Amino acid sequence: MIRIANGQGFWGDSLEAPVEQVRRGPIDYLTLDYLAEITMSILQKQRSRDPRAGYARDFVEMIGRVLPDLVERGVRVVANAGGVNPAACRDAVLEIARKQGIEIKVATVAGDDILPRLDDFLARGVELKNMETGEPLSAIRERVQSANVYFGAFPVAEALDRGAQIVITGRVTDTGLALAPMIHEFDWQRDDWDRLAAGTIAGHTVECGAQCTGGNCQVDWETIPNMADIGYPIIEAEPDGTFCITKHAGTGGRVTVASVKEQLLYEMGDPREYITPDCVADFTSIHLERCGPDRVRFSGIRGREATPFYKVSVSYAAGYKAIGGLVYAWPDAYKKARAADRILRERLERIGLKFDAMRTEFVGANACQGIPSAEPSAEVAPELAEVMMRMGVRSNDRAAVERFTKELAPLALNGPPVVTGFGSGRPKVEEIVAYWPALIPKSEVVPEVKLAVNERQ
Repeated sequence: MIRIANGQGFWGDSLEAPVEQVRRGPIDYLTLDYLAEITMSILQKQRSRDPRAGYARDFVEMIGRVLPDLVERGVRVVANAGGVNPAACRDAVLEIARKQGIEIKVATVAGDDILPRLDDFLARGVELKNMETGEPLSAIRERVQSANVYFGAFPVAEALDRGAQIVITGRVTDTGLALAPMIHEFDWQRDDWDRLAAGTIAGHTVECGAQCTGGNCQVDWETIPNMADIGYPIIEAEPDGTFCITKHAGTGGRVTVASVKEQLLYEMGDPREYITPDCVADFTSIHLERCGPDRVRFSGIRGREATPFYKVSVSYAAGYKAIGGLVYAWPDAYKKARAADRILRERLERIGLKFDAMRTEFVGANACQGIPSAEPSAEVAPELAEVMMRMGVRSNDRAAVERFTKELAPLALNGPPVVTGFGSGRPKVEEIVAYWPALIPKSEVVPEVKLAVNERQ
């Protein structure tokens, strides 16, 4: 049995969780998931300005804090913190180790960044069609900002086979980070479909960090103990593909069948066909049972042969947006906010501003539901203490969006009364980054695994 802990569900998750996972109990592996589709475009922009950037800097700082613990406890780390520049991330980690006088083996998994190869692919007839619309990538080629293949677990397992104590990847699937240690430790083969599916589902269960240990949990959330010290998840994996989800003893939160089920539904899609580069997992085959306090056992999982394609995540520029708001106070807060929305729209129309989209939310009245039936009743509306009128616009014309940002604040003095706040001030114009999912034959892309050793000074 091996223990694989997850300490990061996204870039911006708890800074303390990875440290706590290492120090508060026995684990063999620490996995860290930093990347999302939007993150790749942000990192690509950072690298374009500085060739040494393009990775999750929080990861390097965290390694600096726990490196002696990792070495002493024999914990190995797998993280997709490399973003679009795994080599730079590796070098930063090696420099931290050098300064601490610690010898460490660090591997990178790269080759997923296909931005420089897009024109070659298109010229050879690899169209990278949008999986939802069927359009070829050539339709938006000039606006593409990043393009990354989702590799699976096997390149990461190869890095572990070579002796890496820290594996830094680019765009590897979230599930692959946890599956890779199982492949390495248990010698699972590429056609062990049931076991690979089990490891994939284990990785899926923990990929969002504390979301499976009581965080963001709808079931009896008020009774979940000590969420201020919530424990992050740990997989206890066995060679036959069965595993338990648990957390360190003494930590807050809760691991139950209910909390696990909520996470299983996250981004699942077709429950019979959860497609990854490593296999196709069948979520309907999962058998769950409580096997002790804060312990849920998974068994019976089935899988099928992987497809011949990798998924590609492409981001591209899709215009501009701005979002801002004003807060109105009792009495008649909701009525005032509605009037402010009407007045602002009339003024924008008078000066000839047109947008591809406009949307208004009334925070405190119906913003979360976003449907007419969620609007407060005539009896309730007058009693609302405060309501924010929040408006957003979208357009390919940056100047139009910029002008919108200058029309919001004047409402504080030339609109309905009792404005108690300007939200976040004059809104900023932001570039919209859109998502383009595509498929590419696996034969077109080869993962690159490299190992570097930082010798003790």
